[in-house]
Amino acid sequence: MTTADVVIIGAGVLGASAASRLARDGHRVVVLERGAPGREGSGTTAGNLHVQAVHTRRPGQAVPLDSARFTPLQRAASDLWQDVEDDLDASVELRRSGGFTVAETPAQVRELHDKQAWEHAAGITTEILDGDAARAALPQLGPSVAAATWCPLDGYANPLKVTPAYLADAVRHGAELVPFAPVTGVARDGGGWRVTAGARQVVAPVVIDVAGPWLHRIAALAGITLDLAPVAIQMHATVRSPAGLPHLVQHIGEGLSVKQVSAGNLLVGGGWPARRLDLDGRSDAGVDSMVGNLALAVRILPFVRGLRLLRAWAGPLAATPDEMPVIGEVPGSPGFLVAGGTYAFTFAPLWAETLRRLVAGAEPPVDISDLGPERLMQDLPEKKR
Repeated sequence: MTTADVVIIGAGVLGASAASRLARDGHRVVVLERGAPGREGSGTTAGNLHVQAVHTRRPGQAVPLDSARFTPLQRAASDLWQDVEDDLDASVELRRSGGFTVAETPAQVRELHDKQAWEHAAGITTEILDGDAARAALPQLGPSVAAATWCPLDGYANPLKVTPAYLADAVRHGAELVPFAPVTGVARDGGGWRVTAGARQVVAPVVIDVAGPWLHRIAALAGITLDLAPVAIQMHATVRSPAGLPHLVQHIGEGLSVKQVSAGNLLVGGGWPARRLDLDGRSDAGVDSMVGNLALAVRILPFVRGLRLLRAWAGPLAATPDEMPVIGEVPGSPGFLVAGGTYAFTFAPLWAETLRRLVAGAEPPVDISDLGPERLMQDLPEKKR
């Protein structure tokens, strides 16, 4: 049996960043991961850093995103991302080259103006351009683009480098990383918690459940029922393109995000649903979403038509029924904290700092009073799971 100050369940980007912050504070941290670190949802994400408001619905999403609530969180996360590479003393291919969110219809143009009001209220600088001005700024945009917002803070980081960099920093500061250790039990142990992973048992006063789409399963081991709605979404990568795309491009009304990574490939996504979600195996990409996503990309960026598709993949997403993040201590279960939900990659440094402060008994850096897990515990018998 091992004793620790904090047990973190999940070594994706949220678990890794939280481990780094807590280990730096001198806590004895043990990180348990069901497989290889950073290879589940955190390894299949696009790596976008969303600072301006994102599209309110991904394809197939029933509940619209509350962009007005999201933008202050995005601004706070953006400020922390700026120092990530210096803080970790590692390159994560962080690129703050700015981004465009495009609109094609009059209704979508009105949405751009609405979202700009939310952005400016949160201290996020954006500029609305008409179609001609947008194409002058980014000539690759197609003729259907009627307007766009420009945000200089949008960007990208390589998720396959971010999570390992955080984990390496955590280990340097004394954290223990235990891969291929699926958690099979979480139970009260005196005033703390006993976590079982195979033959390994760890006792600690604090457990942080950041298991992504498996978050509700880990909570259930502790006797906590959380109503999550995990989904699988898919991404597409083209061959390397000689035509440079210097900025992130998104769509306000439909699911689209396109960027060119440092190797020259284009990553095309936008939250399109995968063919199948499999939390016990491997989720599969689907042809319908592939065709729809790439057709939209070609409409907005016509040069994409000439590129071959290199591969498509699917990854699980820890969505909540209201499409908002979840973070905080579970009521009635002192010392059991959860964090996850939508846009976890963008929020990673912010949620890490929030968890660090919650463990220390300090005020979080942002208001999370409406993001706690209690909202996912209400009226559960009436909800279909």
